[in-house]
Amino acid sequence: MNDIEKNYEDFISTVSHELRTPLTSIRGFSQTMLASWDKLDDENKKKFIKIIEEQSNRLIHLVENMLSVTKLQGTNNIVFNELNIKPAIEQVISVVKAQYPNQEFEFNFKPSTPNIFVDKDKFQQIMTNLIENSAKYSLGGNITVINTKIDNNKVVIEVSNVGIGLDEVDYDKIFTKFARIDNPLTRKVQGSGLGLYITKNLVEKMKGEISVKSTPIEGTEYSNITFTVRFPILNIEEQARMKCNQ
Repeated sequence: MNDIEKNYEDFISTVSHELRTPLTSIRGFSQTMLASWDKLDDENKKKFIKIIEEQSNRLIHLVENMLSVTKLQGTNNIVFNELNIKPAIEQVISVVKAQYPNQEFEFNFKPSTPNIFVDKDKFQQIMTNLIENSAKYSLGGNITVINTKIDNNKVVIEVSNVGIGLDEVDYDKIFTKFARIDNPLTRKVQGSGLGLYITKNLVEKMKGEISVKSTPIEGTEYSNITFTVRFPILNIEEQARMKCNQ
């Protein structure tokens, strides 16, 4: 078996597993409700319907990520334009906040931050993945912090949260397809392992860079985990060149 065939088999196996879990839950709870509707009290009915809704959303998210993966080939679906990142990020925060109402979000925007030259939809997909990932894996009662700054002629965006730390050997691994770091928190949180893979690919297709760093918090077993995205600040000539190459 060659590498392409092995990768294809691994891909099908992983996708099948990811699809099977929520589908099994949806079928099981649906069958229970149909068979025992009169015996279930309202509290359990609501509980089962909520589980079905959550697993349906998980399926939708997985399918959306799968479609995003298929679109990563080539750059012809990227439309570069100047973008003011402040309202773009604020919009993403409001959407994620609706999903995680108990999570606090702090956005520190540097007023002198210039516009960047990216695809707005793809940029917001990147920020959604990072901010949602931060909210999902934050410890209860913690804050997702989004900072912007300028460094070495690049706009830098940092998304941070407090959670279970990453080993340095896993820094690159978490950006690979279907990657899931095994720890007590990730075992409790459902995910496809595609979000950061898609994020990295989109960042690099728009000439950016992405990295992660986990810094232990002294006196605790937790760490401050920061994802950093860097996009170049381009002049008019450089923007025109990118437009021609897209």
